[in-house]
Amino acid sequence: MADALKFQEAVQAGYTFKGESYKIGRAMLDGQVVEGADVLIPFKTLNRHGLIAGATGTGKTKTLQVLAEGLSDASIPVVLMDIKGDLSGIGAAGETNEKINSRSQQLGIEFKPAAYPIEFLTLSNEKGTRMRATVSEFGPILLSKILDLNDTQGGLVSMIFKYCDDNKLPLLDLKDFIKVLQFVSDEGKAELEKDYGKVSTTSTGTILRKVIELQQQGADLFFGERSFDVEDLMRISGDGRGMISVVRVTDLQDRPKLFSTFMLQLLAELYASSPEEGDSDKPKLVLFIDEAHLIFNEASDALLDQIETIIKLIRSKGIGIYFCTQNPMDVPASVLSQLGLKVQHALRAFTAADRKVIKQTAENYPESEFYKTDELLTQVGIGEALITLLNEKGIPTPLVHCMLRAPQSRMDVLTEAELSSIANSSKIARHYNETIDSNSAYEILNQKLTEAANRNAEAVKQKEEAKTQKQEKGILDNTIVKGMMRTAGNQIVRSLLGAIGLSGGSRRRKTKSWF
Repeated sequence: MADALKFQEAVQAGYTFKGESYKIGRAMLDGQVVEGADVLIPFKTLNRHGLIAGATGTGKTKTLQVLAEGLSDASIPVVLMDIKGDLSGIGAAGETNEKINSRSQQLGIEFKPAAYPIEFLTLSNEKGTRMRATVSEFGPILLSKILDLNDTQGGLVSMIFKYCDDNKLPLLDLKDFIKVLQFVSDEGKAELEKDYGKVSTTSTGTILRKVIELQQQGADLFFGERSFDVEDLMRISGDGRGMISVVRVTDLQDRPKLFSTFMLQLLAELYASSPEEGDSDKPKLVLFIDEAHLIFNEASDALLDQIETIIKLIRSKGIGIYFCTQNPMDVPASVLSQLGLKVQHALRAFTAADRKVIKQTAENYPESEFYKTDELLTQVGIGEALITLLNEKGIPTPLVHCMLRAPQSRMDVLTEAELSSIANSSKIARHYNETIDSNSAYEILNQKLTEAANRNAEAVKQKEEAKTQKQEKGILDNTIVKGMMRTAGNQIVRSLLGAIGLSGGSRRRKTKSWF
């Protein structure tokens, strides 16, 4: 009993905050919920990022759903990366049952079924609002990192972007970039080298191969117009709740290159377009990335450095990023160290490697006088988690074993009819789903090459005509030919004169006969 009282006091001291907060559940000791040991999350520190981790089936997705609901109710817009396709239910009201009622009673929470304002977004042709970006918006540095180019190749990409800017060649989609690459490798090489420097055909070939590799993962669907404005991720619904944007990327599980490309561009665009917020009372946007290991799969060191840099800096813009993954080790240590809120669901210990991971995971959490963390990690029940976060002073709170509240929205997916209804009622889908093929680098260069080909053909034709005329003139000017023509002409004249009796030979014969 004394331990329970001490535990309750420790939790209350660690999880009581001055500003607005959200009750996510209650702390547990020895497997029992401790009354009064409420676990609160302060909105003020939610821009310091976080991690939701745990084995399959331990409740990570439901925790993500609960956090998204709390943020939306506090008028904070949310973006959910839905990799598995099981987050759509947040757009429909949940249903109560005996287990939910029992859990709510233990936590001292009233369960209120509710549907949340939701917008479906997509990178492909699935139902929802299309998200696209142009090659120009990526810029040469980000594009070089995505393609994993070396310094020489990256310098050539920067040169190409400068050439396109100076010559008004918009780079909108990948076919524009490929066309420019082909142009500067062949017809336009001399022009580019004259003003911008040496062009290596080997480098352009390598870049082209890497762009085609990106295309093979479906990047053509993402690059192009109309560009998505990240401001549309920060909308507030008519009832004052934050809009929850669910990005449906279920078809990207086997295309990690494309997923990391999209995520890096989105983070870079959010960072570039958002003003500094300073020390605000709550974030202006929180982004949850489910199956976060897909970002880091096949990522180059340069790409990881870029992600780490953005994670460090973007919190000053009032934007929080939360990674959801099975194993905390899926997230690079340099990124993991930046995550303030950690929600750790149960881990499984089937092998020696699993036990090693559990021990490493336990060492990432604050030491506790109430728990043996490495043992507890394998004993946490479904809908429970170990939690620690940063308080308003940036100090980690005590580690607690927490029973989490249940989502108030549906803990299942929407039907196809429900999904279609929500997608069709979108206020922004019509604007972004219109495909635009503007006059860009591809069309401009094709026209330029066609005009050049026509000019070349005309020049060749004129040259051939001039050559023919010269040849004819040469024939007439040839002295031998002239002599032959004169002889032929004389013979013709003589024949004519002979025909009329005036030939010179006849005249001479007649004169001789007179003597």
